[in-house]
Amino acid sequence: MRVALVHDYLNEFGGAERVLEVLAEMYPEAPIYTAFYRPEGEAYKWFKQRTIIHSWAQSIPGFATKLHSPLRFLAPLIWESFDLSEFDVVISSASWYITKGVITRPETLHICYCHTPPRYLYGYDTSINWQRYWPVRIYAGIVNKFLRQYDFLAAQRVDEFVANSKNVQERIKKFYRREAIVVYPPAELAISGLRREISKSLVASRESREYYLVISRLVGGKGLSMAVEAANQLKIPLKVVGVGGGYSREEKRLKAMAGPSVEFLGFVADDKLTELYSGAKAFLALAKDEDFGLTPVEAMLCGTPVIAYNGGGYRETVVEGKTGIKFDEYSVEGLMGAIKKLQATSYKPQDMINHAQKFSKERFVREMGKLVEEKWQEKQDEV
Repeated sequence: MRVALVHDYLNEFGGAERVLEVLAEMYPEAPIYTAFYRPEGEAYKWFKQRTIIHSWAQSIPGFATKLHSPLRFLAPLIWESFDLSEFDVVISSASWYITKGVITRPETLHICYCHTPPRYLYGYDTSINWQRYWPVRIYAGIVNKFLRQYDFLAAQRVDEFVANSKNVQERIKKFYRREAIVVYPPAELAISGLRREISKSLVASRESREYYLVISRLVGGKGLSMAVEAANQLKIPLKVVGVGGGYSREEKRLKAMAGPSVEFLGFVADDKLTELYSGAKAFLALAKDEDFGLTPVEAMLCGTPVIAYNGGGYRETVVEGKTGIKFDEYSVEGLMGAIKKLQATSYKPQDMINHAQKFSKERFVREMGKLVEEKWQEKQDEV
């Protein structure tokens, strides 16, 4: 099979890029088509050895840094400009920029791995709340109405949808009227350059764990201010890993409100992340409606319990009383109550590790590989 991979853009390296990394390993000859990339971005550093084919929009001054969001109405022209006629299988990794809009031959199999329908089109929290500015509300109302129509049209071009969670599977059915197969994304960690195996020496005892941990882009919609305020009130040590993104002013706001027990670590490499996960009393997962959420699973891989809001993809990964605590009241008080409850609960690190391994890279490769082969054969039979 001649395979092509399609991805929104290569800038930050997050959960969607981790999925793309494994897909690229599965299909080492497959080029990566993308709207744009930033040479200084973390994602490009991971994929620069691959064949990357960017769109014509890359040449627009400022598009890759600031203008790709205001000029999002160009997405249909961007994706439909790519010539994918030489490929037998196209796997699009879709979330923000409507990559499913690529046009393929009738005999080409198009599988869309959907991280979520674009959140800004369907009323979900996004990293930056531009809607508070009235000129943006007017502009977004016009552009997003057009893009919602296009997004639905593009979804009908896909042969097979794969959702990263049951949560997203429901969104695909609701907004696209399409069925989807759930294949959870691959969760793994880098430990001293080696992956897959979690060293028992890294699983710290409960008594030696000294802090709570958050790992996230420092943008809105992630519940970060709630974590900082809870740490301030309870006077507990909190480490925050991540950097700001795009136009967001959240990083500056969070640092201004943080008390002496809160520490901001900025960007942290994978091998150091493992040490941070392993030494935490608990990992805080606080997005209100997370699509799936890889970081709680990574924490559990290190034997660390998770305190999560009872919503979105967290419902599929955190097992109450066994791998962590879920709370229903989305407030500082609700979070503080969950922290106090966890402090009084006993956990077995091995239970968390065993549960997290259900979301392994090996499982993802096996399930996705089987799916592509089966759907490709069905496509051949149709032709």
